[in-house]
Amino acid sequence: MIDTEALRTQPELTGETVVLTQLDESYFETSWKALQEPETTRLTGTHTKFTEEQVRRYLAARPGLDDRADYAILGKEDRAHLGDVVLSEIDADNRSGSFRIALNGPEFFGKGYGTEATKLLLGYAFDVVGLHRVSLEVFDYNPRAQRAYEKAGFLREGLQRQALRWEGEWHDVITMAILKNDPRP
Repeated sequence: MIDTEALRTQPELTGETVVLTQLDESYFETSWKALQEPETTRLTGTHTKFTEEQVRRYLAARPGLDDRADYAILGKEDRAHLGDVVLSEIDADNRSGSFRIALNGPEFFGKGYGTEATKLLLGYAFDVVGLHRVSLEVFDYNPRAQRAYEKAGFLREGLQRQALRWEGEWHDVITMAILKNDPRP
């Protein structure tokens, strides 16, 4: 059984170096800046050029949803907005969901923030929401993310050949997933 109330109320999740808190319109400035960051958009495969109004509406609509969890990743010490982590596409019948994460720029890469945020969200997904399976997609040109996902317990399940076209070149999309009973390092 999926705990939709846990999704709607989205508790704050605290780790050693990061805190996950409800993503909302108060994170507009840093979210907008991240959407202008070329490396962040490349790593997420984001082709869409959003308007400020679209981003504001999206962020304002995050709180209170019962079919997903959108978290801001904050530094534990200074509460700086480091990125976002999302549990979405919740399928209650199959107790599954999709995962995505984006750090706000290269200055946050390689510091363990993404790995810790991923582990926190997986604990919430499995132990609080009641999911059995969480899956994700990652691009072949992002081996750093692939290693972080593996460190969190995700296993590679498949390959979507040439599923993303980025700057005139085709790239494969790697699918990965973790089950509730899989080891979570």
